[in-house]
Amino acid sequence: MEYLLLIINDPEAPTYIPEEDNIEEWSADIERRGIARTGNRLRPPSDATTVTVRDGATILTDGPFAETKEWVAGFDLIDVENLDEALEIAAAHPMARFGRVEVRPIWPFEG
Repeated sequence: MEYLLLIINDPEAPTYIPEEDNIEEWSADIERRGIARTGNRLRPPSDATTVTVRDGATILTDGPFAETKEWVAGFDLIDVENLDEALEIAAAHPMARFGRVEVRPIWPFEG
């Protein structure tokens, strides 16, 4: 089953310590296990544009759709047996210590 790990920047999390950031090891582990599908960093909210269409008019808004201190900093798509395994993988991600990792199952369209 596929799960999306949303990597969340959280300004209230413990201070980021570069020496403790083991993202290369984490990435190599999920690659070696054959569960990595894709993943990447995202540019900060200041580089975002939100697109809304109302009554046939396209409205473009700078930044994210909500005012919040937290923001999505990246993502990883994994394919694992179950939620427990997805949670184990998420807990090992360095941003689980320096931010947050939201785990969401992929909900495929039917037919």
